[in-house]
Parts: sequence; C-alpha cells; structure tokens
Amino acid sequence: MRHALALARQAAENGEVPVGAILVNGDVLVAEAYNLREQHGSPIAHAEMLVIQAASEEIGNWRFTDTTLYVTLEPCPMCAGAIVLARIPKVVYGATDPKSGAAGTLYNILQDERLNHRVEVVSGVLAEESSALLKSFFQQRRHKP
Repeated sequence: MRHALALARQAAENGEVPVGAILVNGDVLVAEAYNLREQHGSPIAHAEMLVIQAASEEIGNWRFTDTTLYVTLEPCPMCAGAIVLARIPKVVYGATDPKSGAAGTLYNILQDERLNHRVEVVSGVLAEESSALLKSFFQQRRHKP
C-alpha cells in the first residue's frame, strides 16, 4: 500500500486526483498506475482501470487470478465492475469514498452475490494517510486563484 501511496503523491504533483494502484501476484509487482484523467482527458483514466489495462498488456491475459489490487481510495462503480470482470480475487484499499464507493460504502459491487465473481475486500489500510492526501489536494485546489 505504501507503493500505491507514493503513486498517489505522484498523481497529485501532476495535478491529478491523488489515487494510486498496484496489482501484485504474491510479492511480484505486475503493474502500477495512478489517476490520469486530466492528462488523458478521459473519464475512465482511473488508477484501477489503468493498472488493469497495463497488467493485461504485461501478462497477455484478462484474467488476474492469484493477484491482489492495492488502491488508495475505495473503487468507484466503474472500477469495481472492471475488477469483477478481471477476476481479481482480492482488493485492499485505504480511504473510503462516501460519494461513489462501490466496495461496501455506497454500493457493494465487489461482493454482490448476483455476479459471477466476488472479491475479498480489506478496507482501511493506511486510510488516514490516503484520506489526508486527498483532503490536502482538494483544499489546495479550492484555494488556487
């Protein structure tokens, strides 16, 4: 998670909402990404979507069994849907997202029994650091002329 936080800080330095994500298989880093919505001009350039795409290209497959996704902010519905479709078995996230969290806060797409894949969710890992980074970013953004 500390690596994902470092990526989130990098996102903030580039004017992006500070969210970082990594996908690991055991102790092996498969892919890493941070938000690039502003840079790409794309609403789908979330850290989770980008890390899934990068991992897919890296391993040449769309199924990510035996992996864990670490992300600094609770996935939104779009990202949660992609996580389910990619068959990622475990997600570890930091800060909850009361406005669009889809891993148990607002929705629970990752563990919805109606879907063909359910994800183990571990929440609150380095949550205070993740949350503080997001709050600081948005406070600075509000005070810019």
